[in-house]
Amino acid sequence: MARAIMVGRFQPVHKGHVEVVKQVLQEVDELIIGVGSSQEGHTLENPFTAGERVLMLEKALEEAKVDRSRIRIVQIPDIHDDAKWVSHVASLSPEFSIAYSRNPWVQRL
Repeated sequence: MARAIMVGRFQPVHKGHVEVVKQVLQEVDELIIGVGSSQEGHTLENPFTAGERVLMLEKALEEAKVDRSRIRIVQIPDIHDDAKWVSHVASLSPEFSIAYSRNPWVQRL
């Protein structure tokens, strides 16, 4: 069984995020969505809290009729340590073998 992770801030959740989720689910059995910078909220860079972003994701996926039984959403706070970031993410999520990201920093790590 292939399980993937996709990490993003989702500030805010938009149709592009939903379309990527749909595409990824065509390639894997399960998808973990990591809500990054989960400790941030109500700032200029991160206007929504992690809880608000999770609710937005759930609602957007429901409206798009995405099979939620194949998705897990986890919150991932920042640690600001590149050497430990991947193990940090892995410690907060179910095991995965594939990572999806358009973020060059995430791709490098």
